[in-house]
Amino acid sequence: MYPLLDGIETPAQLRALKRSQLPQLASELRQFLVESVAGTGGHLSSNLGTVELTIALHYVFNTPYDRLAWDVGHQTYAHKILTGRRAGMARLRMHGGIAGFPRRDESEYDTFGTAHSSTSISAALGMAVGAQISGLKRQAIAVIGDGAMSAGMAFEALNNAGVMDTNMLVVLNDNDMSISPPVGALNNYLAKLMSGRFYATARRAGERVLGVVPSMLELAKRAEEHVKGMVTPGTLFEEFGFNYIGPIDGHDLDILYATLNNIKQLEGPQFLHVVTRKGKGYKPAEEDPILYHGVGKFDPAQGIVAKAAAKKLPYTQIFGDWLCDMAARDPRLIGITPAMREGSGLVRFSSEFPDRYFDVGIAEQHAVTFAAGAACEGLKPVVAIYSTFLQRAYDQLIHDVAIQNLPVLFAIDRAGLVGADGPTHAGSFDLTYLRCIPNMTVMAPADENECRQMLYTAFQMKTPSAVRYPRGTGPGVEIEQEMRAIPIGRGEIRRQGQQIALLAFGSMLSPCLEAAEVLNATVANMRFVKPLDHTLIDSLAAEHELLVTVEENTVMGGAGSAVLEYLASRGIVVSVVQLGLPDSFIDQGDPGQMLADCGLDKNGIVQAVQQRMTTKVASC
Repeated sequence: MYPLLDGIETPAQLRALKRSQLPQLASELRQFLVESVAGTGGHLSSNLGTVELTIALHYVFNTPYDRLAWDVGHQTYAHKILTGRRAGMARLRMHGGIAGFPRRDESEYDTFGTAHSSTSISAALGMAVGAQISGLKRQAIAVIGDGAMSAGMAFEALNNAGVMDTNMLVVLNDNDMSISPPVGALNNYLAKLMSGRFYATARRAGERVLGVVPSMLELAKRAEEHVKGMVTPGTLFEEFGFNYIGPIDGHDLDILYATLNNIKQLEGPQFLHVVTRKGKGYKPAEEDPILYHGVGKFDPAQGIVAKAAAKKLPYTQIFGDWLCDMAARDPRLIGITPAMREGSGLVRFSSEFPDRYFDVGIAEQHAVTFAAGAACEGLKPVVAIYSTFLQRAYDQLIHDVAIQNLPVLFAIDRAGLVGADGPTHAGSFDLTYLRCIPNMTVMAPADENECRQMLYTAFQMKTPSAVRYPRGTGPGVEIEQEMRAIPIGRGEIRRQGQQIALLAFGSMLSPCLEAAEVLNATVANMRFVKPLDHTLIDSLAAEHELLVTVEENTVMGGAGSAVLEYLASRGIVVSVVQLGLPDSFIDQGDPGQMLADCGLDKNGIVQAVQQRMTTKVASC
């Protein structure tokens, strides 16, 4: 099925092909991608769109000697396949298998690990400077998507790179616009012209000649900018100090080869604008690239078939439904997301309340400060954001929201482990980094209904608040449509036992209840990480020999640490076991198995308690 692809394990073998063979290789690679991802799940439409670009980059540049940094990493499957990992695609995003994103410890061709966006230009600039200082003739290439270009970090890097005069290339993979044939042909011609050595030589010669008359040189530069600005959108990047080239058709291998080969000969910072189409070559993905962005297993012949409605609602939908219900009640509510409308459950809200829906692009810092500004004017912002993405706006969370004590609600999705997306997307730290911030209230719902009621509770507050919930579904508790506020800082006893008390935070209530049946333990649904229910902790410590805190967050500085801090402040002496995520980054895998490996399932909790009780008896 793959006569050319079967013979390629390294880019060196790719570079041995004739240029005339590259279109056939692209066809084989695209077919392999569809078949492979259909069998494992993963990101599809973005990878189908970068097939030709990936081939051209590895064909023209001497990778891995030339550094190639991808941004974001979910467009790198073709890159992985061409760099010796085709067999590994059968275990993509599985435990022990290859990652869905570039990882430095996986391959020398993955020069920079990435999964969050907008880091590639900074990384490539650092690599270019490293080569320059070492006296190496090496190219540094950043491949960045148009969505990732919306983040401030990308422009910070452009601003710096334009004055560094290093040999680096930024490739903008623009998959959100189309090129009509006439405009595309013109732009392809201009790109080849402007990337050619004749143009570059003529430009330098003109600068030397006109340099003796500064006013003439300035006039010539302005004339060039105006001419280029009429036919290309590159004036902005030229102002940053880059030589802008494009846009060109990112699926035309002849154009890609010619342009990249020309750029390879140029000195200084270069910017190539490449236009691609998400889902290219697989009709269902072309027609609905959002649906095929992240997929589970499916039959390529049929495409993704709609499944019957699940009995359990995912937390994302619970949030989305609550947001619409609350918006209907309160006109002050606005919903904000940093480019995660689908992932964070805002599709329905964006349709029903378009004037109060704000997708600010991949710009987490801006999203938080934008919410703070809106709160200053009497609005009630709800920021829908993944736990791992909120990390990128930590300074804004502290300075712009918390210090000013503004009523911004953070609906934090993907809290805890996330399965196949691995450590870059795991929400392992939010309880730790949120609870140390003054003025913050931090809630962790144990089930679907509690999530809805906590969102309502947080929305009523006049101070900053966060409700963090895991990926996927809950235990299947019936959801009450009526919204009621939960007393702030109050937990509840869910099971009465003896000797042992399990203090469950959020998603850990279910395994704690299961473990309690074996241990005959008391189970407390703590609900609040900040403020803690001190009264409940006092009574649990007085009536039990062992307290066990259980959280889907790193143990270090998390909810269990908060309990220990309180006990120490009161001089209460009681044996405590802290269960949570370890002090390490947890690799991808099946979510249930990952929790079990961390000792956060029924058996793990039972084993940890029995081991402590045995040790305690032996010491006596």
